[in-house]
Amino acid sequence: MNKLTHFDSSGQAHMVNVGDKPNTHRIAIATGRITMLPETFNMVDAGTHKKGDVLGIARIAAIQAAKRTSDLIPLCHPLALTHVSLEFQLNKAESSIACQVRAETTGPTGVEMEALTAVQVALLTIYDMAKAVDRGMVMGEIKLLEKSGGKSGEWKSG
Repeated sequence: MNKLTHFDSSGQAHMVNVGDKPNTHRIAIATGRITMLPETFNMVDAGTHKKGDVLGIARIAAIQAAKRTSDLIPLCHPLALTHVSLEFQLNKAESSIACQVRAETTGPTGVEMEALTAVQVALLTIYDMAKAVDRGMVMGEIKLLEKSGGKSGEWKSG
């Protein structure tokens, strides 16, 4: 098992030094899901929510979140993202919406945190916009699906 990299030899938290790492093209893909009442799902799907285009606003919020990840997660490096995209998959039978984010950069450190943060903020935005009609929505299954680039190479969830 690898050691935790955000602690120095005396156990103090620190930002990992990536200055000597080579710049490589890095990609991370993360996913998550929000489940809601069928009536809420229908409102979001039809775009008839009084606050407007819930998924469109969640998309913008996710992209902004990816760009601001280092402001939210204390030991994350600020990254020059080269691409952030996301897709929503609506499942009427389960009254759920899955969000998948792909984040990319070319640099010395990965974009896993940016992809995961974007997913969570997209789901939180959906919750925020629809909470007036459904406070019981549940977010979950947030996870990294795959990453590539850097010394550790490719990784895919099992």
